[in-house]
Amino acid sequence: MSIQQWHRDTLGQQVTKALIKNEFDAVYVATRDEAVKEVLKYITPESTVGVGGSVTISDLEIPQKAAAMGAQVLNHNVPGLSDEEKMKIRRGQLLSDVFLCSSNAITLDGRLVNLDGAGNRVAAMTFGPKKIVIVAGINKICVNEKAAYERIEMIAAPMNNKRLNMANPCKEQGICSDCQTKSRACRIYSVLRKKPLLSDITVILVGEDLGY
Repeated sequence: MSIQQWHRDTLGQQVTKALIKNEFDAVYVATRDEAVKEVLKYITPESTVGVGGSVTISDLEIPQKAAAMGAQVLNHNVPGLSDEEKMKIRRGQLLSDVFLCSSNAITLDGRLVNLDGAGNRVAAMTFGPKKIVIVAGINKICVNEKAAYERIEMIAAPMNNKRLNMANPCKEQGICSDCQTKSRACRIYSVLRKKPLLSDITVILVGEDLGY
């Protein structure tokens, strides 16, 4: 085993234990292939599967795999959809059988830290779907909440603004400037310190870099 893999495994297992202590169901896997297998355990041909705006879930090609199984995939990121269609899909995700997303950051003590623009992702992560599955690469681990928000400002927010081609300063500067633009994407700040009382959440930590 390489030193890099030892470090990833050690951090991943430590954070998994912290998540479990915070009442989340959690599992650590070393590879993205293992992560895909874990996610697909929760999907059946009868499932409605909501997909949050997640580069991680997209890169793992889970929406395509779920559709191939016969599941109904609710993905508002499909090109060509009207604003009305996207809104209908976002609302449908809140009542999906399985909701798939990632987390912007996860702290060493097992807290999920996220930032949203519209709020549909953090809403569905908190309450609504029958099952919530959160997949996060080892690159999302941060020492504490302060470091988690620093990670979001330095990495996640600018890269997602660039991906979505939003007219915000971070798309040009590569770092958050706490802008006050009408198109500002940083609007809802969310920290799950414990598993929400009525939600069934599984966090899959992966010993590889995934997403932003």
